[in-house]
Amino acid sequence: MVKVLSDDTRKDFLGFELSGIVTAKDYEKTLISAVQEKLKSTDKLRVLYHVKEDFDSYELKAMFDDAKAGEKFWNNWEKIAVVSDVSWIINAVKIFAFMLPGEIKTFSNAELEEAKEWLFS
Repeated sequence: MVKVLSDDTRKDFLGFELSGIVTAKDYEKTLISAVQEKLKSTDKLRVLYHVKEDFDSYELKAMFDDAKAGEKFWNNWEKIAVVSDVSWIINAVKIFAFMLPGEIKTFSNAELEEAKEWLFS
């Protein structure tokens, strides 16, 4: 499941909470739609990507959709904070971070508030 987080005071902020099993439908109907809608009012996004404690897994197609979204919105990422205690997610972000044009940083779930502070600094 993907839940969209918003902050009406920041037009450049978009947040997502991932929990349970994340499906391709979650990506297509929730995450990608939210990004497209937000980009109607700004060119650059600061994204909070919070993988919650009850996250179970991604469907394979959801992982491909994630990669496609990264490519499709290539020039729109200003900062991305990935918050997770799932080691393979943190490791994947660290390995591929150099490929994204914006800044990306990882945080543990205990560092959620620090992630938000970094995102808006």
